[in-house]
Amino acid sequence: MTVTTIHLSQTMFADSESVVVEHGTLSASAFRYATGVAALRLRNDVGELILLPFQGQQVWSASFRGRSITMKSMFDAPRATRNYLETYGGFNLHCGFTAMGVPAGGDTHPLHGELPNAPYSSAWVEAGSDERGDYLALSGAYQHTVAFSTNYRAQPLVKLYANSSIFTIAMTITNLKRTPMEYMYMAHVNFRPVDNGRLVYSARCTPSDVRVRRSIPSHVKPPAGYAEFLDTLAQDPAQANVLKPGMAFDPEVVFFIDYRADSDGWAHTMQVHPDNSADYIRHKPAELDKGVRWVCRTPDQDALGMVLPATAEPEGYSAEKAKGNVKVLAPGATFHCEMECGVLTESETRKMEQKIDALVS
Repeated sequence: MTVTTIHLSQTMFADSESVVVEHGTLSASAFRYATGVAALRLRNDVGELILLPFQGQQVWSASFRGRSITMKSMFDAPRATRNYLETYGGFNLHCGFTAMGVPAGGDTHPLHGELPNAPYSSAWVEAGSDERGDYLALSGAYQHTVAFSTNYRAQPLVKLYANSSIFTIAMTITNLKRTPMEYMYMAHVNFRPVDNGRLVYSARCTPSDVRVRRSIPSHVKPPAGYAEFLDTLAQDPAQANVLKPGMAFDPEVVFFIDYRADSDGWAHTMQVHPDNSADYIRHKPAELDKGVRWVCRTPDQDALGMVLPATAEPEGYSAEKAKGNVKVLAPGATFHCEMECGVLTESETRKMEQKIDALVS
């Protein structure tokens, strides 16, 4: 299986879009937003991804089978900043790795860590074929080095196959130190919610397996009735399985979910649309053992983190350390995780729902 690698440079990205490589029915093209941020468009027969090769290797947007699956936000384009909230609206952001979540008392780390908008020193496109067919992929390298503290290398991957509305997101991080390092990681995957969408997922929908977060982060200003809404969901989390218009997901509701995996190690989550197609994500709890759900439906942000696969809950370093959720990576060791996301057709959705039902019955 031959793989061709095309190394990217900032000079390849201009105001006018230009093709970097074509591979069968796949193409990769480079352009630059008016904000100055370089972007790479991966396109196949049924959709496209817009990726930020040098800024966090974010998946800024994803569209398949005639619809955008990316959250709605206040940003029509990414901004050139490392501040999380000053350019927030992408489909996927890698979070961590020295810490993750909302910093609380005693925490000094930025919101969701250093990875979301990390400056990548190198990026490249891979054109290849494997058992699933032709693909184009974006990868790159970011080294985070702080004297007397941290030294690791991050290498993400986004892979899009020909004629497929499901794509791969992966992250590999290597501890370059001669001593162990603590770490936290989360993939902040932000789908677009749809009114009356049904959430179907491989977990038992009980108060013990789907738990509502009661703590309120400092950036959240809850309205009247918010605490009562959380109380209702805590007693009956299934009430949030249908996204009915007017439900009080403003500013946000967070769940912690204990997922069940199939025989291949995958846990599954869908938002089934009224037309019976579905938005879909699967992850491996053996790699990312915390399933976080984030729902935010406001006039300015409309987002559904059906599952944000993670190694810890997003309560900040100190809180997660106290819970025993901060993990340790040995000297020279590698952390790796992988997810698949996208859109399922009506027939694929029906089969997946049957599979999920069998896992949780």
